Amino acid sequence: MKFSPSQRAILFPPLRFVAPGHSIVRRIVSTAQGTDILFCKLMMNTPHWHHLAPDTAARTLEVDPACGLDAAEAKARLARHGLNQPRAAPGRSTLARFAAQFAAPLVLVLIVAGSVTAALGEWVDSAVIFGVVLINAIVGYVQEGKAEAALAALARAIATQATVIRSKERQRLDAAHLVPGDIVWLAAGDRVPADLRLLKGHQLRSVEAALTGESAPIDKHAAELPLETLLADRRNMLYAGTHVVSGQGLGLVVATGEATASGRIARLIAETPTLATPLTRKIGEFAGQLVWVILVLAALTFGVGVARGEAVIDMLMAAVALAVGAIPEGLPAAMTITLAIGVGRMAKRRAIIRHLPAVETLGSVTVICSDKTGTLTENAMTVTEIWAGGETLAVSGHGYTPQGALHRAGQDAAPTAAVRELLVAGALCNDATLVHAGPHGEPRWQITGDPTEAALLVAARKGGLDEATLREIFPRHDELPFDALRQNMATLHEIEGQTMVYVKGAVEKLLPAAHVLLTEDGQEVPLDHAAIEHMATQMASRGLRVLALARRSVGTAAAAAAALDAAAIGGGLTFLGLIGMIDPPRPRAIAAVRACHGAGIRVKMITGDHAGTARAIAQQIGIVATADAPVLTGRELTALDEPALAARVREVDIFARVEPEQKLRLVRALQKNGEVVAMTGDGVNDAPALKAADIGIAMGEGGTEVAKEAAAMVLTDDNFATIEAAVEEGRSLYDNLVKFITWTLPTNLGEGLVILVAIVAGVTLPITPLQILWINMTTAILLGLPLAFEPAERGIMRRPPRPPGASILDRTLVTRVLLVGVLMLTAAFGLFELALARGHSLAEARTVAVNVFVAIETAYLFNCRSLRLPITKIAAFSNPWVWWGAGFMLALQLALTYWLPLAGLFGTTPIDARAWGEIAAVALAALLIVELEKHWQSARR
Repeated sequence: MKFSPSQRAILFPPLRFVAPGHSIVRRIVSTAQGTDILFCKLMMNTPHWHHLAPDTAARTLEVDPACGLDAAEAKARLARHGLNQPRAAPGRSTLARFAAQFAAPLVLVLIVAGSVTAALGEWVDSAVIFGVVLINAIVGYVQEGKAEAALAALARAIATQATVIRSKERQRLDAAHLVPGDIVWLAAGDRVPADLRLLKGHQLRSVEAALTGESAPIDKHAAELPLETLLADRRNMLYAGTHVVSGQGLGLVVATGEATASGRIARLIAETPTLATPLTRKIGEFAGQLVWVILVLAALTFGVGVARGEAVIDMLMAAVALAVGAIPEGLPAAMTITLAIGVGRMAKRRAIIRHLPAVETLGSVTVICSDKTGTLTENAMTVTEIWAGGETLAVSGHGYTPQGALHRAGQDAAPTAAVRELLVAGALCNDATLVHAGPHGEPRWQITGDPTEAALLVAARKGGLDEATLREIFPRHDELPFDALRQNMATLHEIEGQTMVYVKGAVEKLLPAAHVLLTEDGQEVPLDHAAIEHMATQMASRGLRVLALARRSVGTAAAAAAALDAAAIGGGLTFLGLIGMIDPPRPRAIAAVRACHGAGIRVKMITGDHAGTARAIAQQIGIVATADAPVLTGRELTALDEPALAARVREVDIFARVEPEQKLRLVRALQKNGEVVAMTGDGVNDAPALKAADIGIAMGEGGTEVAKEAAAMVLTDDNFATIEAAVEEGRSLYDNLVKFITWTLPTNLGEGLVILVAIVAGVTLPITPLQILWINMTTAILLGLPLAFEPAERGIMRRPPRPPGASILDRTLVTRVLLVGVLMLTAAFGLFELALARGHSLAEARTVAVNVFVAIETAYLFNCRSLRLPITKIAAFSNPWVWWGAGFMLALQLALTYWLPLAGLFGTTPIDARAWGEIAAVALAALLIVELEKHWQSARR
């Protein structure tokens, strides 16, 4: 029979009941007689594409590699699988983000207090309370920063054009429209548009550093691999977002969108919750506890007053006054602004903060998990050692900038004949280019082609040889491109009337084909194979990637037209020497790691690179002290359960051949051990762990957009050493926040106690709710905020990290808060009652009480500039903002007392000089008492 369109739709309903790990493949095939037959089969999903032979992989996806998919089948698969891009995660709306600012427990108490005062007809008090709530909400909303966009960045990272074979024709199309089963053609310079199983390739090499952490190009082939092969070792696979640097190939699309390795990372990012920082967690706990204390005390105040026969309305206002007094209204805004000030300081030190509360996390970090490639290292292969003519030379310089020299025993050395010939061979047997270019008048050295070959060009320039001149004088007549089986590359040149073959490749392949060695003066002598093998082994043990170079004269210039073949390099070679290269440590990374260790912070390397390379770099940088330090590989990590992993991460500082999900698992294991974890990285593979860490730190210059969007902090100079400066700023910031909290809480305590004692004693309230709000908001801004500008105290980077479970305020500071709160209660209540006893009006007595609170807060501010050191050991003018704040606060208090419009609003009135003298005296007494308490606490320690 022939199916109609409606019948076809019935045959393809949405599938809801398919077992996990399976899929149903349904096709309608038209027979030669015009009859449509429905084929349905249940298939196991097969993610192990590397384990399938090329033809088996193609048959699994029902495609002929020579023909590709037809348009109809491609359209059907696109409808089934969706676009080749990750789904964007919906963000919170603007209204939702603003509404979230009112959800804090302390803010809810203020809203209730404002509602009660409004219900009682106290419109001025209510308006001021709601004004405070609104100001806090606006500040929080503005400072919150932009919403995370990691998935959108990932979509941009893999957006590209692709060359595909469809209906037997090669065509270009948007990579977003690729589907499983598409046949993709790749060439040098292409970005891989989806996850591909390589069907065939010629000299194909790709760079996968952003995904796996492997900095060197990877040789690719089409042969099937063992099932247990790790992602980083799957040489027959190409992954979305990576780059082809040489060769050509034909690949079968096996995964698109969220099914790709990059898509899996996108899902990890989306599923990873954003962690609260240590301070926000502790402030949240403190706020929850404070809310219950306030509610209980307010209820107690109301109950006691009513029981004593006081009017219900008066007691409601008293309860509101206690609630308003006990709540540190200025704390949310002050914290936000203090954090913003810290952001500005860090930006000057080349660290950009994306999520505000993460600033203080740096101060409590106990472990830094660092990616190797591009973070601790330059992400630029660099020749550091040459062995030629029987001697070893060191090569200075970093990265692709051709600045440096050859050194013998620490002294500059001119290249010998053997070294010169070695460098010539490396420059001529080479397809890379080195250019000095860049946008906006800021040129930098850049490469095209294989990073390993680019390193050889840089080394040649350091030896006084320019590759462009060499290539012009000694043009290439033929070549044998690099082959994964031969593991070498050869080129044919005319050199001073001779036809010369230059070869570079693996030591184990070139050394057996050589019989003589070029000496330092250019003579050929018999080759000692064992000695060279020993030298190569020694170089490899230092983490170097070792290349061998050789040459062979094949006749006169007349032979230059002859074709170069494998037989020409299969024997009779003159061995020129060895070149050792590495992705070197950043120059400042060693000092930065040492500083972190001095600050009690452990540094752990988590990389996708090989264990030997990782250990060598870790030892050079100082992460580990010995060459036999333990390394945990990804394969070993997979075999560990959660308790075993938690135990191992305490002992091991180097993790190699680690895959993205494992990085995330390592971070979580450390957090389960109670560590505060910072994760640094620059690649797509780092993004989930960056988001899961207490603070993720991405590289700004060389980092992918995915990493930047997933991180809380971005280093603009890509320098691990900047983290040291950021940690110092984070510690200083946390110190200043603790100083602010220690300074502000006694006022709230004193105000609450004044209200409570007045109700219990049955006397008039010494201060009103409106006056309390005036004290809290003005002092928080003019007196509290200057503490954010306090410079870091001496020895801040010689302290151990704060214990993750430690309270914001230790026992010493809690004692001080109670002491100053009681001093404020005693002074304010005492002078209030004294003023009434002398016959002053209630307004005058309350004006005295308000000024007592502000005066003691001002004096106590100078105590809080250091929580441990006496005031005499603090540089008086190291923070001029404290003096400016105190001066403006005095001016405002004078205005509150003597300027009639303001005095009328807040219920104050002028007071005499005697009252001011008594206010100053109690403030000075409070300052001296706190200094004596500091001295006593110091003596106890």
